Amino acid sequence: MAGRLTGKTAFCTASGAGIGRATAIAFAREGARVIATDLKQDRMAGLKEAGIAECLTLDVLDTAAVQAMASKVGAVDILFNCAGFVHHGDALHCSDKDWDFSFDLNVKAMHRGIQAFLPAMLAKGKGAIINMASGAGPSKAVANRYVYTATKAAVVGLTKAVAFDFVAKGIRCNCICPGTIQSPSLDDRIAALGKEVGSVEKARQMFIARQPMGRLGSAEEVAHIAVYLASDESAFTTGQSFFVDGGFAL
Repeated sequence: MAGRLTGKTAFCTASGAGIGRATAIAFAREGARVIATDLKQDRMAGLKEAGIAECLTLDVLDTAAVQAMASKVGAVDILFNCAGFVHHGDALHCSDKDWDFSFDLNVKAMHRGIQAFLPAMLAKGKGAIINMASGAGPSKAVANRYVYTATKAAVVGLTKAVAFDFVAKGIRCNCICPGTIQSPSLDDRIAALGKEVGSVEKARQMFIARQPMGRLGSAEEVAHIAVYLASDESAFTTGQSFFVDGGFAL
């Protein structure tokens, strides 16, 4: 089915790579007018050629910048909150700075986006908000993902709260919980782990081993779920966590 998002405007964060990039492209392929954002403009090279309407620079840690962006863009039908950071460490290896930055980027950035774009959605009487959570936190713990796990569990709570408060006003809010997904971010983590365990290939196999399907997921596989949640096909769905995890939560 093509054109599932025709006539809709989507605002996306972290569009430069991985799930964020794949989802922005998937939205555009389904007919949406997509406004893609990232911290650095050069990360979005090639997106306009892929059908993205606008590529804008945005620091989601800057409340004033997010508010200004919402004013500039105007009303949107879809808000995709994808920016995030994976901290490596347990409770004894998480500084106050690590904790604050992780919650700022992984949770408060979503709050900033929702607070900025929700009023115009309410004025229209409809809107779909999609937040990026994780299999780590909502379903289970993962070694050395202390603050990351905490932030992603918080995303689920934030999602449910927004869904509950605005369910009668045309707003839907859901989140996606991926398993281990092939992305530049994962490559960085594999490289770091490779230094600890002796080789990059051994590190990669360790990440694959935690996936019951025996493989990593792709960003495009996550984007398919995002398209569904952004479309009218999910019109009766809100406050839910969608696991795209290759059995990670089993």
